[in-house]
Amino acid sequence: MMRLRILGCSGGIGGELRTTSMLLDDDVLIDAGTGVGDLSLQQLARIDHIFLTHSHLDHVAFIPFLLDTVGFQRAQPVILHAIPETLDILGEHLFNWKIWPDFRKIPDERNPVLHCMPLQTGEAVVLGGGRRITPFPANHVVPAVGFHLDSGTGSLAFTGDTTRHPEMLKYVNKINNLRYLIIETAMSDAERELAVVSKHLCPGLLAEELAGLQLNPAIYVTHFKPREAETIMGEIAARMPQRHVKMLEQDQVFEF
Repeated sequence: MMRLRILGCSGGIGGELRTTSMLLDDDVLIDAGTGVGDLSLQQLARIDHIFLTHSHLDHVAFIPFLLDTVGFQRAQPVILHAIPETLDILGEHLFNWKIWPDFRKIPDERNPVLHCMPLQTGEAVVLGGGRRITPFPANHVVPAVGFHLDSGTGSLAFTGDTTRHPEMLKYVNKINNLRYLIIETAMSDAERELAVVSKHLCPGLLAEELAGLQLNPAIYVTHFKPREAETIMGEIAARMPQRHVKMLEQDQVFEF
């Protein structure tokens, strides 16, 4: 069984809001937004793997602080899993000695604090306990993927940031033990044009996408811009009353 705790699921910050980050069991992060900062030092030190959907700051912001805080307490490097394009972006724009030190070479290249492992869409990474994490296609303004988390008895799919994408739904429809689908809906229908340009979903686009969903998992929406939750959820309920879509909440826990 896997246990996924939502550390952050907002499209912004302020007060109790945290950006996208999830803790799988006690050793894996799925994205690393500001929610990571609420973990204790002991919890941070137990993180062995980070899986990234894409390179945007709200999903990667706390990787540098995690490495700087607990990296030197560890016997083994933290392993960062991402598609090659994302790893290239982080190397050029974040771990470049200008924004942050290159922890891929600290304390030296043979014994780094951070080790990068490229992902390939559709190819599973198998972790201890038979846990399988498989990247699947997403459609965003930078190269991006979602993740299929499979314990062997149940699965959860997280789309990351995306707009409509036939290949994404094609993959999700093949998950025969799918219990939960977490899918972004960053904007309201009034911002549909902006959602299209920025490659996010709004309730209208979400309804069009889910019309092709052949399975019946519990569906949770995430990544709302601050102060838009009530509007977005109202629009979703009006468009898809049959789906019983729920809002993802910080500190929510999924077991599967």
